Amino acid sequence: MGAVVAARAVQGKASAERPQELPFEASVGYQLRMANRATQRYLQSRIEPFGVSLGMWYFLRALWEADGLTQRELSRRIGTMEPTTLTALAAMERAGLVTRERDPRDRRKLNVLLTPKGRELEQVLLPLAAEVVEQATAGFSPEDRARFLEYLQAVQRNFADLPPDPGEEV
Repeated sequence: MGAVVAARAVQGKASAERPQELPFEASVGYQLRMANRATQRYLQSRIEPFGVSLGMWYFLRALWEADGLTQRELSRRIGTMEPTTLTALAAMERAGLVTRERDPRDRRKLNVLLTPKGRELEQVLLPLAAEVVEQATAGFSPEDRARFLEYLQAVQRNFADLPPDPGEEV
């Protein structure tokens, strides 16, 4: 009997020392994750019929803006580690979306260039991505949408100066 009373006393003390609760509904991280996952799933469903995976999508977006980036530059822009980038680029090369060529000024560097097929996908896939954004922000006024994007950028800035987590992709 004394053990049960002691166990209840410990349990009561533990719940009194429990940190402040953070329900999922109030968790910015959880809400961002779930919104991102929903957006990613919908985007994937739109681009997959064109032979493009989510992994390829971000590299295509970067190359559509600046064709000929090096593998390292692509890794930085996309926020992936170089081995991840190499795997994605190999798949994109097999799919006929990109080629990799030695930089004529620095033979150590490989530049990633869009093929005509990779370039043509821009005209098809960017409108689909715009539809995904429209779906994600359905019911937002233009002002609310602009504010929402500002808030998301502010979240990123709030973490930008913090030291990176050792396991984080860069």
